Amino acid sequence: MKSIILFSLILFFGINIFSQDCKNFYYLQQNKTVEISIYNRTGNPTGKNLIHVLEVSTTGNETRSSVSTEFLDKSGKSINKTLNNLKCINGTFMLNMKIFLPAGKQGEQNTTAAKADEVYLEYPAEIKIGDKLKDGILNMELENNNGLNSSIEISITERNVEAKESITTAGGTWDCYKITSKNKLVNKTGVVGNPINSTVTEWYAPGFGVVKTESSLGKTEITSVN
Repeated sequence: MKSIILFSLILFFGINIFSQDCKNFYYLQQNKTVEISIYNRTGNPTGKNLIHVLEVSTTGNETRSSVSTEFLDKSGKSINKTLNNLKCINGTFMLNMKIFLPAGKQGEQNTTAAKADEVYLEYPAEIKIGDKLKDGILNMELENNNGLNSSIEISITERNVEAKESITTAGGTWDCYKITSKNKLVNKTGVVGNPINSTVTEWYAPGFGVVKTESSLGKTEITSVN
């Protein structure tokens, strides 16, 4: 469960050459599969996320994709699958924040309905050291057939572009911008909430996507792109 929450919190992202181009983002390439490995705070592997790009469409300056995210535990057993959508407008990548929901919350057996607005976390086409990026806050209400309703709030705030660094993982090497943020997940049942707070650092490659994240809970990084 800690691995699932970690990925939900920190999943999971300027070079002007990419400012009008969306096609290089790995989440916007037809049939692309991205493997993201998850590690705990001591550096031990705890699972993986496999992200499959199912369909891509472009209308004018906007490109959209639908993706399937599959969480595997450390033994390779499939635990959960979810569907989501992403988009890019004039090179600004927009990540639907439902992708940060803890695995299972989009389709638990005792959940009869889920209500949430479409909220996107933005990575602008033109980015530079010192920039402050837009916050992202998602609220979802869950109606449960056990009569005890619940809600989830995910907030990613104080997003600052701190530096530019070269990052190498098993999946490749990228020139990245280092972005820090304050992340909070509150899972509330009735009036009782259980907040999880973390300071997250991510390395974002313009025109490609986030390749690595770190926090006090652990880290994630791309280990393959096919």
